[in-house]
Amino acid sequence: MDILKIENLSKVYGKGDTEVKALDNVSFTVKKGEFVVIIGPSGSGKSTLLHLLGGVDRPTSGKVLVDDTDIYALDETALAIFRRRQIGLIYQFYNLIPILTVEENITLPILLDQHEVDNSKFEDIVRVLGLKNRLGHLPNQLSGGQQQRVSIGRALISNPAIVLADEPTGNLDSKNSKEIMELLKMFNKTFNQTLIVITHDERIALQADRVIAIEDGKVAKDEVIRP
Repeated sequence: MDILKIENLSKVYGKGDTEVKALDNVSFTVKKGEFVVIIGPSGSGKSTLLHLLGGVDRPTSGKVLVDDTDIYALDETALAIFRRRQIGLIYQFYNLIPILTVEENITLPILLDQHEVDNSKFEDIVRVLGLKNRLGHLPNQLSGGQQQRVSIGRALISNPAIVLADEPTGNLDSKNSKEIMELLKMFNKTFNQTLIVITHDERIALQADRVIAIEDGKVAKDEVIRP
């Protein structure tokens, strides 16, 4: 089953002499439970692609379907709700709310929906991420690796259709980088969580089921590593 469908996706910035085509007619699909790495050099269009997949920016043309929902057919309010519930985002610099505790940061998407937190799921996520003794801490009381674990917890708490990670190890040392990737792979395999990682690190690419290379705004390669 395809959980994500990208159809003829393009993004153009500027007009006339200043026009820049960041993405040029990109199409591909991702199956449920797949671990895909999107790789490319700086300026290739991979971060633009992630923003469009995550509903953070709107394309110039083309479609993004997440679990059969055409996300750019939604109005801004409906898109914000859909993004919160169905797309988990993990950023290089964590993007945690500094005045909220670890517990509050993880459960924020649920609380924004004014829903009850599934305590069993919350406890499972906290246990796996090794954050049980940090729930009352603020982000500035945590190491970089711990902050990224909180970010992962926040991305997973809503049981999203897809998780998008933008250079998730880019701000970490080698030890924490390895631990974060092991956690992401564990959630992918154990919980069948669809995972898409944007990176320039070829070592991460080699761990994926599939690698999509972006160059000059186009798909230059789409290769299955592990069938």
